[in-house]
Amino acid sequence: MQRIAFKMILNEGQKEIYKKRHDTIWPELKKLLKDNGISEYSIFLDEDTNTLFAFQKVTNGAGSQNLVSNPIVKKWWDFMSDIMKVNSDNSPVTIPLKEVFYMD
Repeated sequence: MQRIAFKMILNEGQKEIYKKRHDTIWPELKKLLKDNGISEYSIFLDEDTNTLFAFQKVTNGAGSQNLVSNPIVKKWWDFMSDIMKVNSDNSPVTIPLKEVFYMD
């Protein structure tokens, strides 16, 4: 099991809609993530900076970042593109984070 983390940027004033969309995450997206080795996925918000911190437990080096060509993922990106900082293909701008400490 590997742990990966990355940051994303939420647009100002979009906290409630972001949470609502994730509270009702599409079942097909959730299944896709689990079927591709993502056993845990958490996203935290720093409200002072609108920075989203994402954490995933993955197997075989998999992760949501490896599903970029999947139509379900692309549809989700389009759905989320109005409330967060995105690239030209509507994928969220992500900044990988390096783990510097872990305690089990």
